[in-house]
Amino acid sequence: MSTETIIWVAVVVAAVVAIVVVGYAVLQQQRRHRLRERFGPEYQRTLDERENRREAEQELRAREQRVARLDIRPLDPARRDAYAKKWAEVQERFVDAPGFAVTEADQLVTSVMAERGYPTDDFEQRLSDLSVQHGRTLGHYRDAHEISGRAVRREASTEELRQAMMHYRALFEELLGGEPVTPGSAADRASGDTTGDRTGNRSEDRTGDRVKDHDDRVKDHDGRANGHDGRHARTRGTNAPADQNIRGR
Repeated sequence: MSTETIIWVAVVVAAVVAIVVVGYAVLQQQRRHRLRERFGPEYQRTLDERENRREAEQELRAREQRVARLDIRPLDPARRDAYAKKWAEVQERFVDAPGFAVTEADQLVTSVMAERGYPTDDFEQRLSDLSVQHGRTLGHYRDAHEISGRAVRREASTEELRQAMMHYRALFEELLGGEPVTPGSAADRASGDTTGDRTGNRSEDRTGDRVKDHDDRVKDHDGRANGHDGRHARTRGTNAPADQNIRGR
């Protein structure tokens, strides 16, 4: 084999190797981009929890494989409407019992998950499975679950409970599919105004109004109690001289 032939062979081999290396790098970038798009914020969260990017991406692909083996199915329209009605009822109960309503919201989200085919025994496994299709709202679920746990111990404020309801609602709507869960949204859609429904602002405003109603009721009750105490004190003060005259006689 001549020197010229050897040189040409080396050039061809080097070119093939370069093509393979570049192709592998492009393929890795495409896989990474796909994982980022699919998992959203969960991609970076998993990366922060693992020692390196390769281990994190292997974990995410393992989640995809696990969920692919599950029988995840959508809700039929009748069940979706039934769950939407239950959510509206829970939200209404927030006025008088915010802590209890948040606990009910947690249970309702878990119930929807189970009916759609997600295992619900372990919370961390729930997070792992949900991250495959609901990675962008999973942060809401974590925050809501944490507040719900404190609500059981009576350690959450009314404002935190309001936030928990909105966090639960974000995932609840995704699990239901279809139109956003908003009490009165049918009337809004009939009037052609759906912007508020799709952003969730109206539902959040309703929840905020319910919190305000709850706080106003507490303040009103305290005001009446203070007024009663004040009238009682004034009555005692008015009667004091008469009592002293009686004792003096």
